[in-house]
Amino acid sequence: MNLESLLHDRLAPALAAVAGAPVDPAVRVSPHADFQSGVALALARSLGRPPREIAAEVAAAADLSGVATAVVSGPGFLNLHVADELITGALDALRHDERLGIAPVTAPSRIVIDYSGPNVAKEMHVGHLRSTIIGDALARLLSWQGHDVRRVNHLGDWGTPFGMLIEHLTEAGDGDHSLGDLTGFYQAARARFDADEDFRTRSRLRVVALQNGDGPTRDLWRRLVAQSEKAFLAVYDTLGVTLGPDDFAGESSYQDDLAGVVDDLAARGLLSESDGALCAFPAGFTGRDGAPLPLIVRKADGGFGYAATDLAALRHRVGTIGATELLYVVGMPQQTHFRMVFAVARAAGWLPDDVTAEHIGFGAILSTSGCMIRTRSGTSVRLADLLDAAVDRATVPAIGIAAVKYADLCSDRRGDYVFDLDRMLASVGNTGPYLQYAYARIRSIFRKADGGPGPVRLTDPAERELALALLGLDPAIATAAALREPHRLTTYLHDLAAAFSVFYERCPVLRADEPTRASRLALADLTARTLQIGMFLLGIEALDEI
Repeated sequence: MNLESLLHDRLAPALAAVAGAPVDPAVRVSPHADFQSGVALALARSLGRPPREIAAEVAAAADLSGVATAVVSGPGFLNLHVADELITGALDALRHDERLGIAPVTAPSRIVIDYSGPNVAKEMHVGHLRSTIIGDALARLLSWQGHDVRRVNHLGDWGTPFGMLIEHLTEAGDGDHSLGDLTGFYQAARARFDADEDFRTRSRLRVVALQNGDGPTRDLWRRLVAQSEKAFLAVYDTLGVTLGPDDFAGESSYQDDLAGVVDDLAARGLLSESDGALCAFPAGFTGRDGAPLPLIVRKADGGFGYAATDLAALRHRVGTIGATELLYVVGMPQQTHFRMVFAVARAAGWLPDDVTAEHIGFGAILSTSGCMIRTRSGTSVRLADLLDAAVDRATVPAIGIAAVKYADLCSDRRGDYVFDLDRMLASVGNTGPYLQYAYARIRSIFRKADGGPGPVRLTDPAERELALALLGLDPAIATAAALREPHRLTTYLHDLAAAFSVFYERCPVLRADEPTRASRLALADLTARTLQIGMFLLGIEALDEI
């Protein structure tokens, strides 16, 4: 049950009658009551009436019977106290619902989520962590709501660097051994490319052979891709994310479509030549000098840039996959790029008005010194090493992974955050381990309990606070999914665990007499189930024992 929505629906007709037009009641959780509406203060000027008078009239006109009582407070706030009978009835219904009252959406969308996106022949580094974790949480949330979610892992597996890599692999002799350490392999190839003019020439010829479909060259390229995908899947398995081998869709898969993208855009008059390159200039995008900002679709040398591949991928996702929503989970620095891609695709007719495209941007991960995380040599830290460090520091591997994932998800994704293992692994505070310990504590209660849960009764304020918190799962999931902000769910789960902690300290469970004992077991059980669902949607493992 979504209490905010219920109160909204009960207040809206009364507000419309008082204001003479539809008005959003703006019902919010409040420390001064269960919920509060401050809309009367906003209406006071337009209606020319005191806000307390408006609030009193709304309270008198609203049909709140069996739902809540309304009291005018302060300068004109409407404090709403939910009826205990509504709370207990709702919780008793949830006890018998495996989805805890969250019905699938009535009109599901087909949503393509593009996330993770590492580069072939390079091991995943810390820079891939946020896209992978945030994207997977959104995929879980939207799937839980009932949407048809298609995960896409857009690998960087094509282009000029692969001539260098394939040529180095050809000349390495024991190719399998060379690919055992992808980072070392790439660094060795790059060192040769920078130092040896003959090797650079051979590498460029390899690019031509690759693009022209030369058999041996393509075979070597496939080995690079296969070895890289194997390494990526190992990281995904450690992280517990839902990306699998069927979700790989490299840049190479769109190569045959790129010429058609250029021809189609040119036919629609959307391309102009600029310094030998073919560019689109979507309206409203300018550089620092005020000049129109180009989106380079085909480079001056005839090659295709990222924009062409992104446009081809978008056209495929809408036209072939049938997506009605597109989400691109990529760092904030790419915001302008994707806005321009969406604008060009919209102008070309590949992104119809009934299809939405969103760039789900995120900030950087910083070290405790406030700088980007780097090794002593200045290179990016391998993601596998980062995860190993968390696992080694934790008492249980799943706690280490939970700590890393939760730390990434628990704040607004648009901001930077500091990677601090000491804070992440703490069993108190707003951390993943705190949720895991809360869940394990509840499960331990049931290992000692005789009998089971029964109808919910509210005899103590701590019980009531926990009961209200339990009814917040639905709006938390709905808000996190709609705003593409997983931290909305982490905040809810932390607050729920904190409410349970207060309840557990103040309200004996196993030592209580019946029927209070059965009621408190029901509250404990609902809390455990809510935490379990919430952690699952975040990709965090719920542990029965720690």
